[in-house]
Amino acid sequence: MTDALKRLSDEGVAIWLDDLSRKRITSGNLAELIDEQHVVGVTTNPSIFQKAISSGDGYEQQLTDLATRKVTVDEAIRMITTADVRDAADILRPVFDATDGQDGRVSIEVDPRLAHHTAATVAEAKQLAWLVDRPNTLIKIPATKAGLPAITEVIGKGISVNVTLIFSLERYREVMDAYLAGLEKAKAAGLDLSKIYSVASFFVSRVDTEIDKRLDTIGTPEAEALRGKAALANARLAYQAYEQVFGSERWAALDKAQANKQRPLWASTGVKDPAYKDTLYVDELVAPGTVNTMPEATLDATADHGRITGNTIAGTYEQARADLDALAELGISYDDVVQLLEDEGVEKFETSWIDLLNSTEAELKRLAPSEG
Repeated sequence: MTDALKRLSDEGVAIWLDDLSRKRITSGNLAELIDEQHVVGVTTNPSIFQKAISSGDGYEQQLTDLATRKVTVDEAIRMITTADVRDAADILRPVFDATDGQDGRVSIEVDPRLAHHTAATVAEAKQLAWLVDRPNTLIKIPATKAGLPAITEVIGKGISVNVTLIFSLERYREVMDAYLAGLEKAKAAGLDLSKIYSVASFFVSRVDTEIDKRLDTIGTPEAEALRGKAALANARLAYQAYEQVFGSERWAALDKAQANKQRPLWASTGVKDPAYKDTLYVDELVAPGTVNTMPEATLDATADHGRITGNTIAGTYEQARADLDALAELGISYDDVVQLLEDEGVEKFETSWIDLLNSTEAELKRLAPSEG
């Protein structure tokens, strides 16, 4: 079952699970995925926690204790989510140690309501790092305009970061610049750069979802021929940008100080269109020094019938650029699409967080001891 996953790992792609719940931790499922499915990391987001905690599985005792203490709903959410991340980090600690800190990591996101507030994002990132208190944690910061200086500030303090919600090539370059600026700040402060890690989460499937919808509206044979090509083209050109930035003189100076490259992480790799192969965004985005974070369905599909044929990014840049140019010729605005996706991504996570707050508040009220 795991030959394809082993081949993927052997090609230099770190396999992370895009999911977490208390049941997954306590049942031994996460440990099993690490042992048998080559999983070497975990990512979470507000939608994942909303789904996990709303299911109620494994959370009732902690919710009862929190209700008895009369904590605020915001504090309750942070106590619950950081507990799950801490426990998952402990399960992944042997991987962290074996890979000298590169993998074995668990990501937790700043409150999505802070996505457009730099100072609040920095303060929240510091608080989360303190609360989880594990060296193998990554704090997720969205790649909004306000997020960019927050990334620099947080990296500069020696806190490892997962930059999330990256859709555009221009924004990705800004993210890498923010990371390098953070490393330069950390170096100036005398911090050990070898202990600071980062990944840049470049979202994949949502690009096809939005662009395919626009292609279907156009409805011509030329439009039909471009369906399912935009997301891979975008991600492959992102890898080209990664190679350029981490082959630069600026990077060489940090490399001498034992800094770590910020790896590209392919996010949103579950296929949304049933017409496409369910392992499309795994099979076609294989390159060394990358991470692919998968929902469990995609992980299982890759284990069962993924076709890992070596590096599928090298040599694709010319065609990738041609595909994006062809979309522009049809009147599809790349800039409009990626800005829409960023706005929707922030809004989706904020909505999930508010849903989580509301459902948790209801549970705290239900479980609160009666007065008297």
